Amino acid sequence: MCIESSVGRGGANKAPDVRTVQVLLNLNGASALAVDGAIGDNTIRAIEAFEGQSLGMATPTGRVDPASPTLAALARGMPAGLSAEKIRGIMINATAAAVTRFGDRLVAKMAARAIDTPLRRAHFLAQVGHESGELVFTEEIANGQAYEGRRDLGNTEPGDGPRFKGRGLIQLTGRANYQRYGTALGMDFLTGDNARRLATDPDLAADVACWFWTTHGLNDLADRDDIEAITRRINGGLNGFPDRQRQLTRAKFFLA
Repeated sequence: MCIESSVGRGGANKAPDVRTVQVLLNLNGASALAVDGAIGDNTIRAIEAFEGQSLGMATPTGRVDPASPTLAALARGMPAGLSAEKIRGIMINATAAAVTRFGDRLVAKMAARAIDTPLRRAHFLAQVGHESGELVFTEEIANGQAYEGRRDLGNTEPGDGPRFKGRGLIQLTGRANYQRYGTALGMDFLTGDNARRLATDPDLAADVACWFWTTHGLNDLADRDDIEAITRRINGGLNGFPDRQRQLTRAKFFLA
């Protein structure tokens, strides 16, 4: 379920739930509600208008409850396909600035790398949402010293651990992986400060996540709806698994 409690007139009106309903109303043609998580007259009126127009309610409630006909109608009324606004609904804690920075880029990069069915998109965005803290982080917080000397990552030179720590919306790690990605793009991410571009350039941060996904066969696992196998392939274990599941539930709601 994409909301935990009621939104609107007399509702609990928790900020993430309000933002979710605001996104859904916008996707259903509301007149550009601010997605601010604050319930107010504009949002309540938009709910009432939707109930009247889409559900034929003579006396709209101005309220959306979990598992309600109004929520189901909002889901049915979303346009098909993927958009930055849907990404905003999936990663409901992302800032507007982060969605502006990455939303359209993710839509384009995903399409270019065959992350192009509802299940593939949902699983990919769920993992990106977790790995990036919902579009907050493009670089691993730790200093990378833990990767020093990791020959399995291709870290054979002094300083390779910090130099090639995790970067991108799904964190690419290790000299060997940076070299493979650079070869694929015809770019150099090994010399100077070039490795940092995977964190500072939003096009690369989005694209490297898509590249990692496709080159590691994750579309096949997404087609099987196997979140555990996907998580193990990305993470090496099941760190943060409950949050990855939560993100997937939201993604499936917006992309079904």
